[in-house]
Parts: sequence; structure tokens; C-alpha cells
Amino acid sequence: VQLVESGGGLVQPGGSLRLSCAASGFTFSRFVMSWYRQAPGKERELVAAISSDSGSTTYDDSVKGRFTISRDNAKNTVYVQMNSLKPEDTAVYYCKARPGTGGPISYWGRGTQVTVSS
Repeated sequence: VQLVESGGGLVQPGGSLRLSCAASGFTFSRFVMSWYRQAPGKERELVAAISSDSGSTTYDDSVKGRFTISRDNAKNTVYVQMNSLKPEDTAVYYCKARPGTGGPISYWGRGTQVTVSS
């Protein structure tokens, strides 16, 4: 199983980034996909999640209206479009997969750094 995040980098406040997470080794279309982030000295927190069929999404209040999660089951990839970025969005962003039917299994990527600074 692999989850590989990409698209992170340095961006100015107000800018945009699009993160991607490419999945392999499991049946992607049956898994709920999520983006988490962890800032230095803080706990990892849920940013956004999307159901297996893209029918349902959820967002943390801090990113509502600015971030959009999406997925392409044909490409085994989940995305998060991040607009109007703020310095407080600076963190390592992680991709997570868990089965849509529930259970203890979950898979994590290694993360990609996003830094919002002028």
C-alpha cells in the first residue's frame, strides 16, 4: 500500500496550491479519503474528507469556503485545492485512507510541506 502526496511548497498569503495524493495497493474506490495537517507543536487535525463515491464531503471550519477536496477514482488520486491561503495554514499535509465500511484499518502517506509566508 502506498499513498504519495505531492504539490506542497512555499506560497504567499492569499495564494493557492493544489495537493495530490496518489494511491496504490488497495481498492481506492472503496475507501474514504481524507486530508490532515500537522503544524509544529500541534496535534494532527482533520482538514477535509470525501466519501468513496464523492457524494459527501466534510471540512474543518477553518478551511470552509477556501479548500475543496475531490477525487478521481479512475486515477486513484485525491486532491485538495487550497485557495486564499493564510500563514496559519502552514503545516505538513497528510493523506489518509480508510475503508468506507468502517473498521480499524487506515493508511497514511508521508506528507508534504505547505508553507504560507511572505
